[in-house]
Amino acid sequence: MESAQARTSAQRSLLSERINKLVQALSDGVYEREDTIKLCLLAALSGESVFLLGPPGIAKSLIAKRLIQAFESSSYFEYLMTRFSTPEEVFGPLSIQELKDNGRYVRLTDGYLPTSQVVFLDEIWKAGPAILNTLLTVVNEKTFKNGSDVEPVPMRLLISASNELPTEDSGLEALYDRMLVRVFINRIQNKQNFRSMLTVGTAQEARVPEGLAIKDEEYHQWLQELDQLDLSEAMFEKLFQLKIMIEAKENTPSQEGQPPGDMYVSDRRWKKAVKLLKASAYFNGRDEINALDLMLLQDCLWNSPHSRLTVRECISSFASDHAYNQTKIRQDIELQQNQLSQLEEAITDKFSMVLSADTEGTIRRKNVYHYNLSHAKRYQVGNTSDLVKLVLLQSNLSVTDHDTGDSRWVYVPYKELEQLIKDGGGDAYGFVNKKTTLCRFHFEVDVSQKLVIKDIANRAIAVTLATNQGFDKSVLENWHTTSLSVNQSLKESEFEIRSAKSEFHASLPHSFLDKSLPLLVESSLQELTGLVAKLQEDSELAVNKVNRLDEAFE
Repeated sequence: MESAQARTSAQRSLLSERINKLVQALSDGVYEREDTIKLCLLAALSGESVFLLGPPGIAKSLIAKRLIQAFESSSYFEYLMTRFSTPEEVFGPLSIQELKDNGRYVRLTDGYLPTSQVVFLDEIWKAGPAILNTLLTVVNEKTFKNGSDVEPVPMRLLISASNELPTEDSGLEALYDRMLVRVFINRIQNKQNFRSMLTVGTAQEARVPEGLAIKDEEYHQWLQELDQLDLSEAMFEKLFQLKIMIEAKENTPSQEGQPPGDMYVSDRRWKKAVKLLKASAYFNGRDEINALDLMLLQDCLWNSPHSRLTVRECISSFASDHAYNQTKIRQDIELQQNQLSQLEEAITDKFSMVLSADTEGTIRRKNVYHYNLSHAKRYQVGNTSDLVKLVLLQSNLSVTDHDTGDSRWVYVPYKELEQLIKDGGGDAYGFVNKKTTLCRFHFEVDVSQKLVIKDIANRAIAVTLATNQGFDKSVLENWHTTSLSVNQSLKESEFEIRSAKSEFHASLPHSFLDKSLPLLVESSLQELTGLVAKLQEDSELAVNKVNRLDEAFE
């Protein structure tokens, strides 16, 4: 069983490589049209129709002519619609002989649309109702009613094109809705490509190497196999999430110039889109649809230039925030960040030195501050005695230019501390941690009347006094539990990010997707990696600080 699965996986990989080579051959010499050719080939391989929107003279018909060469044996039909086009010109002339002999209206369809595998209809909306109504049946059912007979239509790909959209209330909505893949084609933008187009030119036919073109039996086998692929429950949830995002745009007030109902996507189009997504998974060598496949919907769900931009915004948001659960991971990280902040605040609120103040005099109204230092423990550093110990309650760089690293506590003379408390701040000389180098520190009283020390980045760090009254061990244990819980949760978030990256990279390269969308995913996952790494550093500092608090109060 495993060997059979391995063979199938290997065959799928070879098929994906073959399709990529075929796209390269079909795109050779057609400048800035490779993405369009990819989508058209994918539509052909899933039996769906394509609508190309763009001004005249930008190689729309050339794309269709190139696509015919994707198939080993196939027929091609092309027609430029006008107001005066007749059904005979598209579906074939009536058989005079059949009318004479049997009195039946039968068309001679050989060489016309009903017998062609690749069809290109330019300026499609200019056609009359007789053509469009018949075409609707052909696209929908892949059949053509010829007299009293219903003939199967072998059409694998219909490419329709226009420089305009069907007008509102024109009765063309049903046909337009059946054109699943919709691509806006612009003029050549890149300077070098423009030069090559002018000087080198573009051949009408592509050079498809032997063995790449798709055989009839292969085509029908692939259609059967890809239809058996699953839309997993996880991917359905993501698809439904994307549906909600688009429908939310549908229900927002219309922007200026945007037609009413412009964001509407029918159930039919969603169903047809899933078949396209299955084809994308199949021809990328996979057994099921993944998050990158869903992003192909940016070329399936728009109705106008306005809605095209809106749908692309939704897909970009999906790629950055939802495709690999980035929003959930980000929320989890923010939750741990809040817990760390609350832990910092709890420690500060519990131990910070809140000074009391009274007003001295009536003219200058200078504040005089007080704090009970009677329980302060006395220390000696080197030959200097009668020092008190101030424990720093927040992570910091250093509180003096003469020392580097994390300052945990400082020792200052009792009398100097007493005076700077009274004055509401000032400079004092003392020692950092247990080092004997004499340093100068700057103290202030913040707006909450807490005594703070300034670090070398001029940040205010709350301090507390080491006293001989002991330390509440139960509080320390609660904080220790919280800090370890945050640390563990961050490890889980890190694992989720690694899993998302692994799943994402396993989906690359994607044969049919706009390259900018995987870059959005990559960027968002890198951002989350940076966020969790920074927070893990802060979390480790918090764990170490809580662990050191007992030591700090010795």
